Amino acid sequence: MERKSAIKTFISDIPKNLFSGFVVSLIALPLGLGLALASGAPPISGIIAAIVGGTVVAILGGSNVTITGPGNGLVVVILAAITTLGNGDMHQGFLFTLAAIVISGVIMIILGFLRLGSLGDFFPASAIQGMLAAIGIGIFAKQIHVMFGNLNAKGSIIDLLLQVPQGIIDLIKTDNSSIFYAGLVGVISLLIMIFYSKIRNRFFQLIPAPMWIVVLSVGLYYYFDLFSTADYPIDKSLLINLPDDILSNFAFPDFSKIYQFDFINAVISITLIASIESLLSIKAVDKLDPLKRRSNVNKDIRALGLATVISGFLGGLNVVTVIARSSVNVNNKGSNRSANFFHAGFLIVFIVLFASELRKIPLPALAAILVYTGYKLASPENIKKVFNIGKEQLIIFLITLFTTIATSLITGIIVGILITFIIHIIINKNILLFIKNALKPNVLMFKEEDTYYVSVKNFSSFLNYTKLKSKLDQIPENKEAIIDFSLCDFVDHSVMENMSNYSEAFKRKGGDFEVIGLDDSKSGSAHPFALRKILPKQFIQKEGVLTKRQKSIQQISEEMHWKYNAFPTEEITEVPQFGYFKTRQINKVYNILSNENCSLFDVQFSEGEMIAKQVIKATMLHISMNRDIPEFTLDREGIFEKIYHFTGYKDIDIEHHLDFSTRFYLSGKDEEKIKEFFTDELVLFFESNKYYHIEATQTGLLIIGNERLASVKEMKALTDFGVRLEKIITQ
Repeated sequence: MERKSAIKTFISDIPKNLFSGFVVSLIALPLGLGLALASGAPPISGIIAAIVGGTVVAILGGSNVTITGPGNGLVVVILAAITTLGNGDMHQGFLFTLAAIVISGVIMIILGFLRLGSLGDFFPASAIQGMLAAIGIGIFAKQIHVMFGNLNAKGSIIDLLLQVPQGIIDLIKTDNSSIFYAGLVGVISLLIMIFYSKIRNRFFQLIPAPMWIVVLSVGLYYYFDLFSTADYPIDKSLLINLPDDILSNFAFPDFSKIYQFDFINAVISITLIASIESLLSIKAVDKLDPLKRRSNVNKDIRALGLATVISGFLGGLNVVTVIARSSVNVNNKGSNRSANFFHAGFLIVFIVLFASELRKIPLPALAAILVYTGYKLASPENIKKVFNIGKEQLIIFLITLFTTIATSLITGIIVGILITFIIHIIINKNILLFIKNALKPNVLMFKEEDTYYVSVKNFSSFLNYTKLKSKLDQIPENKEAIIDFSLCDFVDHSVMENMSNYSEAFKRKGGDFEVIGLDDSKSGSAHPFALRKILPKQFIQKEGVLTKRQKSIQQISEEMHWKYNAFPTEEITEVPQFGYFKTRQINKVYNILSNENCSLFDVQFSEGEMIAKQVIKATMLHISMNRDIPEFTLDREGIFEKIYHFTGYKDIDIEHHLDFSTRFYLSGKDEEKIKEFFTDELVLFFESNKYYHIEATQTGLLIIGNERLASVKEMKALTDFGVRLEKIITQ
């Protein structure tokens, strides 16, 4: 029945996916041509990748609304491979690179079958950002000269950037009218890309910015052809070159350099970037999916690998998941993989029926699209965002960026990983924390009634994040989950960012995902993704950045008109008087939420000595009583029974309340006063509410839930329980 419903939905959604596929193809066409040219490959190779990718991944993929084709991140890598492997012969270099593309596809298939889609989690977030920025700068540096009509600019990325001012001057002063008009088209195309989003006309925005560039470029050609007496001013060498017979002009890979170092390096670089770009894009697009579905990453990687193999054998580039085209698909109501298939179909129609029109597009127009793309990848806004997360993240970002520009992508990302690890050691001043605990299980998960509780110990970073991720992926997103980092000395930026992603995913599905245990840790900035380091026990934080949990507690205090002190300098003197702390040493009390009689707080205490010493953090509620009450301990039957019997206490039964006496273990020295204190109303209250461990002295009550920190929801429940209990006792 469910399968029939899914098929019916699929069929009914075909019209909107057909339209979305068409819109995406309008963007994919110029981008496919432009990315291929920027890579030093024949223009058709980008279109082949998009067609093959759209067809294969639509049928075999594990994602829902992603669009596949050639990617921005591979431009620099492919260009370097063609240049290096060809030793100056770009055509032969392209054939060798096709072989590298095929093998990289095979590796991706293997990675998918080995279920290594999680490999993307081993890359620090700031290092990835630095790598992407370096790719953007590389694209910008090369394509801006093409945009000015200069196809012969050469040199390193730095050299090309230094040549930009001279390139502008040369364009203005050139006597070559072909180059001048081509450069003018390029500059106007760039202005269209920049100001497209600022034009508030819904009819204008029905056509994507890249397609406007194509339409206007072709329109310019026909203006000179039909309405002007002058000849078309742009030379043929500055126009897109497509083969006359596309079907008979496929290129085939050359595997003769398969054992050479340069070839192996090219394979590794292509596979690395293709995998990272796809994994990051899949994650990002899943967030955009209106139906909030999760992609099967490993299945998608296998499909992308197979598509890459086929594309490489046909003379096409790597097939990756691309976020820009995928977001367009989502924005145009694409709902399933058929949109990817339809976009491939429309590209075939464009190439077969309109190839002659495509030959009228100036290369600078396509270069302008890529210049804008490169700028977006490396924009100052991105650098600012990284800096706001933390100064150490900016260091990681910049070192990765400059290393990548100066050397290669592989070297850049390796250096990024190493520098991240080194910075983590410097921040912690303890290399043993990582060495001793790197291979240990640091994640414990269990279920408390309907709530999943996950405790993380020692440290949590990109090095061991997969352990945590594997547990979190087992939790249904419509359930409640509590992630406790209170036993973690260090939590890095990548983990914090991923926790935010999980929180959003759970919220969309109606669940609740709460991170706790970071309130007594130090943060380098106010950013929610900033890394967290545990504070020394002796350190009393007078003021600091509040965590999300602390902000929620502060909000509760405002709603209830209670006082809140996140970093108190005074301790709650009544707490150590309770029997619970006779064998436990209180180290710190913080996050105190209080009114006249009640105090809710987090407490850190230790029990045991030497190697058996254990540090515990828990949330408790203390109620000061205005009357004398008997000393007693109340708990669930059976939990502390043996301990109480050993210390000479016995279970006190309340007459006429058999159910209460069966369910609860009540003990104390003055049995008669205790029985008198437990009125019918009080017994009914305990019977009809959640179990808590309760201890009483003559002047107060200590109420403890689970022996751990409480979530915000649990704190609300505990506070409500205490307020109602106080009313019953004092009335």
